[in-house]
Amino acid sequence: MAIWRVRDFHDEDLDDLIGLWDDPASGDSDPVFSVSELVAAVRGGDPAVVALVGEEIVGAAVAETDKDRAWLLRLSLAPPWRHRGIGSALLQGLEERLVSAGVQRISCLLSSEAEIGAAALEHQGYRSRPGIVFYEKLESLSSAAHGLLAQLGGRMVRPDAWQTLGGMVREKELIEQRIVLPLAYPDEAERAGLKPPRAVVLFGPPGTGKTTFAKAVASRLAWPFVELFPSRLAGESAAGLAAALREAFAQVSELDRVVLFIDEVEEIAALRGDSALSAAQGVTNEMLKLIPAFRERDGRLLVCATNSVRALDAAFLRHGRFDYVIPVGPPDPAARQAIWERYLESVPHEELDEAAIVERSDMLTPADIEFAARRAAQRVFERSVAGESEARATTGDVLEAIAATRPTLTRQMIEDFEADIDGYARL
Repeated sequence: MAIWRVRDFHDEDLDDLIGLWDDPASGDSDPVFSVSELVAAVRGGDPAVVALVGEEIVGAAVAETDKDRAWLLRLSLAPPWRHRGIGSALLQGLEERLVSAGVQRISCLLSSEAEIGAAALEHQGYRSRPGIVFYEKLESLSSAAHGLLAQLGGRMVRPDAWQTLGGMVREKELIEQRIVLPLAYPDEAERAGLKPPRAVVLFGPPGTGKTTFAKAVASRLAWPFVELFPSRLAGESAAGLAAALREAFAQVSELDRVVLFIDEVEEIAALRGDSALSAAQGVTNEMLKLIPAFRERDGRLLVCATNSVRALDAAFLRHGRFDYVIPVGPPDPAARQAIWERYLESVPHEELDEAAIVERSDMLTPADIEFAARRAAQRVFERSVAGESEARATTGDVLEAIAATRPTLTRQMIEDFEADIDGYARL
């Protein structure tokens, strides 16, 4: 019968330990801590013990300490040596070293399907904590990319931004099918002979959610989101807006993946006049040069938004520069109802006349509806502060809030938008 023993980790054990840790059968099938983290811990002098049969390492336990708290990073056992008490002995040996270092609390994270470690932990007096959920965020950017993203004023959009888009079902379906899915599944797109889009234009009246859709696309793809502001760029470069655009695109090109958003793009791509020397024409010419270069690499999407697609230069909109020109219009009744439900969900309210609320808000954009819902919530808050117990919003409160909200839209805007769909949309 083979005799095993437990001792401290030695530097010369590292190669054998890496082989043990790399074997999926030796530990948790979905370990919380990676091999690189384990290597960093033992090289950094954190407590670690190994179990040997003869001179062969058959098990190991590694911890990381932080003052009086320690985390058990990994308990590993070679498959032939399970159920022999080695795991409990490894834990006991590790605990002795942790206690001598002043540790008073030892914690361990295992996946819900862990086969290695659970029994040893229970034998050593550890108890599970029911009801605890482990959250984890994996950063998709390198530190260099994070620095560049911060320099550009960009960010990673929260992962649920797409799911929280209320209403606008038609627009969501169109953007999902034309933009998100081909970029999210490039191999399938290639097999179908479909080139994923590289640049799109969103057009529609102000306040209809074009910026929100651009951010939601970045969220859906888990790509960094960078917004360029033409008016800000113009003030940042002594050489002018064209030079500032060129420099900004050069910086963005250093990111592996990006959704680049330009709102009110008519400021830099307006209809060109007769003067070949005009500053506006020079900026538009620069944009016309930058877009083809931007399109050459995978992992990037340019989203331009405008309230007036008819104000854009014809060369800017042509095929080869923009794959799609997509209308984002006012919310229809079904969309307005969904948007109201989203914003009133957290407002205490009585049973509301949803049909009346939806009808009376027919000229409101999603942004207008959010503001009106805030007004209704303010009424509830004021009554609550005044001493009314269980204050709730009524249909009257919401209708008054709608009446007090100045609509962004006008009938003329809607008529122009509908005409622009016929003249410019490319779906």
